[in-house]
Amino acid sequence: MAADMTPAQLTEKHRPTLDTALETIRTRAYWSPHPEHPKAYGETAAPDGLAAFEALRGTRFALDQPGTDDWVGEEVSPYGPELGITYPHPDPDVLLPAMRAALPVWRDAGPETRAAVCLEILSRISARTHEFAQAVMHTSGQAFMMAFQAGGPHAQDRGLEAVAYAYAEQARVPEQAPWSKPQGKRDPLELTKSFTAVPRGVALVIGCNTFPTWNGYPGLFASLATGNPVLVKPHPRAVLPLALTVQVAREVLSEAGLPADLVCLAVDRPGEGLAKTLAVRPEVRIIDYTGSTAFGDWLETNARQAQVYTEKAGVNTVVIESTDDYKGMLGNLAFSLSLYSGQMCTTPQNLLIPRGGITTDAGPKSYDEVVTDLAGAVSGLLGDDARANALLGALVNPQVKARLDGAAELGEVALASRSVAHPEFPGATVRTPAIIKLDGAKPESEAVYRTECFGPVSFAVAVDSADDAVALLRTTVREQGAMTVGAYTTSPEVEQQVQDVCLEECAQLSLNLTGGVYVNQTAAFSDFHGSGGNPSANAALCDGAFVANRFRTVEVRRPA
Repeated sequence: MAADMTPAQLTEKHRPTLDTALETIRTRAYWSPHPEHPKAYGETAAPDGLAAFEALRGTRFALDQPGTDDWVGEEVSPYGPELGITYPHPDPDVLLPAMRAALPVWRDAGPETRAAVCLEILSRISARTHEFAQAVMHTSGQAFMMAFQAGGPHAQDRGLEAVAYAYAEQARVPEQAPWSKPQGKRDPLELTKSFTAVPRGVALVIGCNTFPTWNGYPGLFASLATGNPVLVKPHPRAVLPLALTVQVAREVLSEAGLPADLVCLAVDRPGEGLAKTLAVRPEVRIIDYTGSTAFGDWLETNARQAQVYTEKAGVNTVVIESTDDYKGMLGNLAFSLSLYSGQMCTTPQNLLIPRGGITTDAGPKSYDEVVTDLAGAVSGLLGDDARANALLGALVNPQVKARLDGAAELGEVALASRSVAHPEFPGATVRTPAIIKLDGAKPESEAVYRTECFGPVSFAVAVDSADDAVALLRTTVREQGAMTVGAYTTSPEVEQQVQDVCLEECAQLSLNLTGGVYVNQTAAFSDFHGSGGNPSANAALCDGAFVANRFRTVEVRRPA
């Protein structure tokens, strides 16, 4: 964008993309303006992105935002190297009023201009996808290709999706409307009415360690597109991807003649707990959070002045009753359990299998055979270390490793985890998944599988029957929540039972996936991530409810 590009020029540039996004959220078709393949960004994009990332290491990440009282940073790549980057630490008493002061200009810019500015921010981020991929890889532990795709184009798609929903909700009401009420023989009553989408106030985005951009962009862009200034508080171990995002946003806003302080960054001192301080500030009127249930519950209870959108923990469940593609089922599940070492909020944890076995196209299979064959599928998938590294990435933090190391004490080990050496990053902790056999009828087993075990640990739970599996699925979703549910069945009756549970308990369901689509992956513009209807999350990415309450409509009436 040229430095003198006006909001009107930005609108002209990005309106076609916005229109396509609006149409796609209506049709739920596949579409993305952001290429998934690294080579699509040019021959030099990969080395240029790596060089840009390396140039940031050991530097001070200056943003020229108000209220900086210190420089902080403690990021260490899950692959080993320290990043050594320091970021501005805010004085909330200075920063938040400055952000609040920027709101009126942004409010008055209107929904279309706001959408265009957001799309320009996303466009510039897209052009630097290789740099962002390195930043995501070295803060989350994702393998490069996943960091590139999930942290780049897929995250950008989710941001664009949020802008489209935000624009659509604001555009439901016209900016101006004449009003005339007939009065019989008398002259009609006539008014001119104006309607303005009024933002709530400063929005706080509390980032997560595992998917800083993918989980951060929906709330960031939903709030910004609806007129709210956005303060981004990254996870202390995953600051850089969101700091780069804030940097790009501030550049675009300034060049468009708008206040840069509409988007700012807040980074903790070690152990400070800055998110708690910011969350209850009176200026903060919207909060988006991804992370633990404990802190999500705390936000919902204590941040009473704000609209709080949370994605917390759940226990994702797959019912395995029968299949007409046994090999395909095993391969699909093996990939789902292995991808990013199970460090996804959508990864299956509990596999409910009748203890009497299942029917398949390869003949009847006992419970033990199913578990053994699944363990073999995972081992086969990850048998080559190069392939294993490309799928697993690195364990994101010591807590995940501790849960994995303790998995053998929880039940009978069907598949033991093994360490994988990383040829480029010897400091990386790379581990294959563990599968633990549990008897669903035993109380001591119930205590295990009813709790989220985040990371590469899954439980093959023996249940008495398909009916018992469905009943356990229901209570799990109702009480613990689930971001995803999967089922394998050739029975129309069982399929209907599982579907009824998911409709009644409000969980997203994937049936009989055996090919290249996996239960733990969702596509922007088409798939809903979470539902907002069970304990795992109070919001869905992305629907009208996710954006509509970030603004209110204020009406002014005048005589015509």
